[in-house]
Amino acid sequence: MTQERRWSISGELPATREVARTTEILELRLKDLQRVHRSKAAQPHITMPPRIHIRPRALRLRTPCSTTPVSRVAVASYASIGPVQPTPAPAFERGARPAAPIVLYPPTQPPSHKRPEERKTQLHRQYQSLLKSSPLLLIFQHNNVKAVEWMGIRRELAVALRKIDAERVAAGQEPIADQVKIQVIQTNIFASALKVVEFFNPTELPTDDPTDPRTPTSARVPLTGNNVDDERFTHGLSRHAYEVANNRKLKHDLEPLMSGPLAVVAFPSVSPQHLKTVLSILSPSAPDFPAPKRKANPDYYEPAVQTGLQKLMLLGARVEGKVFDVEGTKWVGGIPGGIDGLRASLVQMLQGIGGSLTNALEGASRSLYFTVESRRMDMEEQEKPKEEEKKE
Repeated sequence: MTQERRWSISGELPATREVARTTEILELRLKDLQRVHRSKAAQPHITMPPRIHIRPRALRLRTPCSTTPVSRVAVASYASIGPVQPTPAPAFERGARPAAPIVLYPPTQPPSHKRPEERKTQLHRQYQSLLKSSPLLLIFQHNNVKAVEWMGIRRELAVALRKIDAERVAAGQEPIADQVKIQVIQTNIFASALKVVEFFNPTELPTDDPTDPRTPTSARVPLTGNNVDDERFTHGLSRHAYEVANNRKLKHDLEPLMSGPLAVVAFPSVSPQHLKTVLSILSPSAPDFPAPKRKANPDYYEPAVQTGLQKLMLLGARVEGKVFDVEGTKWVGGIPGGIDGLRASLVQMLQGIGGSLTNALEGASRSLYFTVESRRMDMEEQEKPKEEEKKE
């Protein structure tokens, strides 16, 4: 009995201790809550606005693919969030007019008859631009000129032209040496581009262009798409330009020269000084176009440069749309003083013609004046004896 009583006492003591500890913890928490409540009561009372509970489903917009209609409650709850500005309906007159047609291609890249990504098409466009922007072109025939020889020829040409530009800058003129270039061309493509530049002159322009802001919105303009057969397209790569280039009945003066491997020297302006320098480097001929001396320019006599120059032959030139042979090209390059000298000689000639015309017109009046004066003097001499007789 004594041992069982001990076990019961030993079993009751741990349970009593746990209860007492739990009671102490609860009392401490209660005191903390009371302290927090007192501190909040001491602060001023702040009222918060009531929260508006909006269902997320009510904020979802109705899409064409959705089949579930939006309920009126959802619409009312969505309208309570903020004011909705009503969208005014378009005017009747505005909707009655048809909109301007939409161009389906960039204005700088109209559709071309040939595929624009091909190299031949881009060369055709480049040659047209070269012919339109170069009033002076020299045409050479080259026979198997190597890359090293071309490099030496271009170097000597650039050095000689820069010396001419230094003199022009000192005289107050614009330098053009950097724009004078020599390049190898594809003969057949260049001949086609030359035909387009010479004979393709589109004069019939569309009356109503959809990209023109002056075109009224009520005008009935057909939709301009990527159809290359459209008559609106009058650029150099259009179908109409292609038909002109393939017309064998059209002949130009440079057609006899369009055979074999060719190279051209393009000038941005007609400058006899630069032309004379180019002829002295690429096609020297004494005494008008002598080659530079070995002492002044020893690089010009390198084997690569001389070998390349022997493979070049001058065929002719195109000056302001007119074709010149070799002699005519040399005559243009041999104008003394260049364009300024030509203008001075023209002014001098006009002044001489004006002076001779003035002398011819003044000669008749002078002769008439002298005739009248001589007659007056004769009449005065005849009247003097009569006056003397009357006095006597």
